[in-house]
Amino acid sequence: MATITSPKPSAQAAMSFTLNGHLVYVAASPVERLSKVLRESLGLTGTKVGCDAGDCGACTVLLDGVPVCSCLLPAGQAEGRQITTVEGLAKREPLLGRLQDSFLLHAAAQCGICTPGMLISATALLEQNRNPSETDVMDAIGGVLCRCTGYRKIVAAILDASSKPEVPSLPAAGGAVGKRVVRLDGQLKVQGKEIFGADEFPCGTLLLRAIRCPYDRARFVFGDLGAFVTAHPGIIRVFTAKDVPGENCYGVIPEFADQPVFAESEARFRGEAVAAVVGDAEAIASFDPAQFPVTWEQLPAIIDIDAALASDAYPIHAHRQNNVLVRGRVVRGDVDKALADAAVVVEDTYETGFVEHAHIEPEAGFARRVGDQIEVQACTQSPYMDRDDLAKILGIPPESVRIIPTAVGGGFGAKLDLSVQPFIALAAWQLRQPVRMVYSRTESIMTTTKRHPARMRMRAGATRDGKLVGVDFEADFNTGAYSSWGSTVARRVPVHASGPYFVPHYRALTRAIHTNLVPAGAFRGFGVPQNAIAQEQLYDDLADRLGMDGLEFRILNALTNETPTVTGQVLGAGVGIRACFEALRPKWKGARSQAAAFNANNRGPARRGVGLAGMWYGCGNTSLPNPSTIRVGLKPDGRIALHQGAVDIGQGSNTIVAQICADALGAPIDRFDLVSGDTSITPDCGKTSASRQTFVTGKAAHIAGTELRRTIVRLAGFCDCASITFGNGSVTVQEGEKQHTVQLRDLPIDDHGYVLTRDATFDPPTSSLDENGQGIPYAVYGFGAHMAEVAVDVELGTVRVLKITATHDVGRAINPSLIEGQIEGGAAQGLGHALMEEFFPGKGENLHDYLIPSAGDIPPVESILIEDPSPLGPFGAKGIGEQAVIPTAPAILNAIHDAIGIRMRRVPATPDRVRAAILAAQKDKNRA
Repeated sequence: MATITSPKPSAQAAMSFTLNGHLVYVAASPVERLSKVLRESLGLTGTKVGCDAGDCGACTVLLDGVPVCSCLLPAGQAEGRQITTVEGLAKREPLLGRLQDSFLLHAAAQCGICTPGMLISATALLEQNRNPSETDVMDAIGGVLCRCTGYRKIVAAILDASSKPEVPSLPAAGGAVGKRVVRLDGQLKVQGKEIFGADEFPCGTLLLRAIRCPYDRARFVFGDLGAFVTAHPGIIRVFTAKDVPGENCYGVIPEFADQPVFAESEARFRGEAVAAVVGDAEAIASFDPAQFPVTWEQLPAIIDIDAALASDAYPIHAHRQNNVLVRGRVVRGDVDKALADAAVVVEDTYETGFVEHAHIEPEAGFARRVGDQIEVQACTQSPYMDRDDLAKILGIPPESVRIIPTAVGGGFGAKLDLSVQPFIALAAWQLRQPVRMVYSRTESIMTTTKRHPARMRMRAGATRDGKLVGVDFEADFNTGAYSSWGSTVARRVPVHASGPYFVPHYRALTRAIHTNLVPAGAFRGFGVPQNAIAQEQLYDDLADRLGMDGLEFRILNALTNETPTVTGQVLGAGVGIRACFEALRPKWKGARSQAAAFNANNRGPARRGVGLAGMWYGCGNTSLPNPSTIRVGLKPDGRIALHQGAVDIGQGSNTIVAQICADALGAPIDRFDLVSGDTSITPDCGKTSASRQTFVTGKAAHIAGTELRRTIVRLAGFCDCASITFGNGSVTVQEGEKQHTVQLRDLPIDDHGYVLTRDATFDPPTSSLDENGQGIPYAVYGFGAHMAEVAVDVELGTVRVLKITATHDVGRAINPSLIEGQIEGGAAQGLGHALMEEFFPGKGENLHDYLIPSAGDIPPVESILIEDPSPLGPFGAKGIGEQAVIPTAPAILNAIHDAIGIRMRRVPATPDRVRAAILAAQKDKNRA
């Protein structure tokens, strides 16, 4: 099985059309996709490609003023027409760039991959309707999918575009933290100039396609590969496992590494690569993978947890007994006795399925060999991890591998694992020619990691006055054919399954279990969103049994600065969960009153309900080293280079880390030049995951900025209390009446090319956990609570979310606009998890069968930011990326229960499942 491609283009023809106001001539096949002609023939890569099926809308352009998906439009149909791409919007009357400014002002562009399609669609609307309603905007952008923003800031930006929004100037020295600074990389996103994985490659680059297994498990034998290459002009080489010069094995956690670049004799999941075909672009585009000489022998496969654990199950990996990758364990006190003595005990089981990341940018990149070094430019969340694995695969030193991260069009954890990188690096290394690869949407969904399916059982007990006394939690996670992040999920969940509450007696046992399905990995929360679905529904049931209000039950049991967590850790400060719940109290009472009034007066099939859920999340790795290193350098011209290797996947690290460093240094943020995460020039800031970059990399930036400031003032002979003014080629230091100006060009240049340089590393203080999971797994936690208001149609089983109110303790809001964007985007993903998203391997490997929320699905989201500072965080800040998704699904599920009295134990709560649960409840009631 291989990438789905379009039919072989017919002969090229000359054609002309007006492009962004200029007449252009191009030679192309009339049946070629217009998107490909725009990108590859005319170099306008602002038009993005996310699916080649008209599902995502990223490729939207204006054709005679009407928005169309250019991936569906044959180039020949553009003949004599007028086409506008995102690159031409700023000069198009009457908006003339105001829409782009509004996107910047409202932080409506996160990763930026959908932004061109959104801008084009909005332009078409505003040119016809200068004062659209929110409904008009929702309709206009309904064909463009966004996985990052939750759409609300996009809608606000479009509504505000006609009011001539002005992007504010950047704050002065010392005033960046806490301000709504526009994204420092935002202009590139709204102008369509940002470079993503598929947007750039050298002239003459070869193209690579993987040959993939069509079965869940199969043996295979190759035919005559040499004869195959000879018979296919333009195809240069076939690569298989025997061509890997180093180790044919990689993995994000070295001790569990088990995934081959190419399967060697048996493929363990549908979509696993067994070979790669490399050739010129035309030959690969027209290549029929059915012609590839491989014979398959389909084998019995294990596709669920029960089959994997059966006594007669074959081992998917010979060295892993009972197909268990790893076990997790946290035990405190005597949970059996506590539950036996509890006044009230509730118990239930819950199940979740695979969830696809559905980032709009498919995996892509190119590699080239430069002497004895390999350079890989690709979309990734973890450049140094990529470097180390590729070095092992190629059998060369890590220093001989250079990773150049592109902009990342959404990741959410999927781009932590290798995808295209080992294929293109191997081919470019061997062939000494540049090689590129772009996953199709089908290939991306088929082969990349997913959120772990979970099967969970939970018991909880409380005293008569509502205090939790014990929790017993068990969970099995389907980690698929290879380890990926399965060990992290299995070990993080036991720490978190109590929720942000004081539980004196606790037991949480987990297993990550192998099957012959696509590997499950990291997806915004590392298993915590799954366990929250169990814990928060069960706590609602416990509160109901006690006759307590669900919010007051949570406030009563919420952790404080002094109470120990289930690992015995006393946080001491920065525990803002109670404040999050208390901020919801007036809104909770009001929403419940309104829902009750609606239900009392409504005679139709709609029922309204209100639900809530709490969350906590440890920022960074679980009981493991977690360092980030920042370099900040003062240039001879007085500008400041910030080597910031925390890959920005839309969450805003490029801006937030710069805000932190600027205020620590005492410099205006507009003097900073950002240096990317290129491993040859930027220190390791660790992976972008686990809500660690604001906290960990931000702290390193704070330390580096502080140290550079100290160096400057001492160079002038003044104390640390002195102020600094940065000029062109100079810095002026002032202490009281004393003043000294340092001419920077008079200072020697150091090894980094700067006159002054400071590196700083921060590694959060944690400890390993003992055999019962006791210790300090995380230095800092984020806390939050969401309230969801829903309407359920009891006849159709449909659920509509009316509003989400989100409170989050962020420690210090470094940039409130970017935090709100993370909350709104997380809420959208949580809504999808609750109501519509489930991936079934082998089915729905596209974006019209696999549904993610579109603009019309997302309700208003009200964000309430609580600032309970962390003593460790930069200016007190904590993370927010994962936190925002965790409480959304359980809040919605609790709201469904409040509306109709039905508990949804398996998600997503699709209309058929909701309706079936209603009918089952009615049947049980009739029997009684």
